Amino acid sequence: MIRVTECHVDQAATALTLIPELGEETAASLAARIADKPALLLIAYCHDEIAGVKLGYAENSTTFYSWLGGVAPDHRGKGVAQLLLEVQEKWVVEQGYQALTVKSQNRYPAMLRLLLRNGYVITHCEVKERVEFNRIYFSKSII
Repeated sequence: MIRVTECHVDQAATALTLIPELGEETAASLAARIADKPALLLIAYCHDEIAGVKLGYAENSTTFYSWLGGVAPDHRGKGVAQLLLEVQEKWVVEQGYQALTVKSQNRYPAMLRLLLRNGYVITHCEVKERVEFNRIYFSKSII
C-alpha cells in the first residue's frame, strides 16, 4: 500500500538521501531554493517505509514547477512515481495554477516515459556535451 502525504523540508531531505541519482540536497538547500514561494513537498510511503519524494514550487501565479522527485530503488516499479505525480497535479489544480513545468535528462528514461504518458509535452531541449545529460523541458496545461 502506497501512501502520499505533505512533508517538511527535513523529511524531504531524508527521503532524497535514499535516491542515489538526486545528489546531496540538505534541508537548508531545499529551504533556500523554495524560499518564500508557494511550495508543495510530498513524501510517499510503502508499508511505512519511505518510498519516494516529489517537490515543487510556484514559478509565478499561473505556473507550478515540479522541481525534484524520485523513488528509492527498492520501491521502483510499484507505481510510486505515478501516485506522487497524480497527487501533485491534483493539488496544483486546486491551487488554481494553469500549467506545470518540469525538466529531466536523457539519463532518466523512466521519468521521461512517465511525463509523456501523463500528457506532458516537450517544449525545449538544452544540448550538453554528453547526450545523456541533455536537459529536456516539459510542460502540461491543466486548465
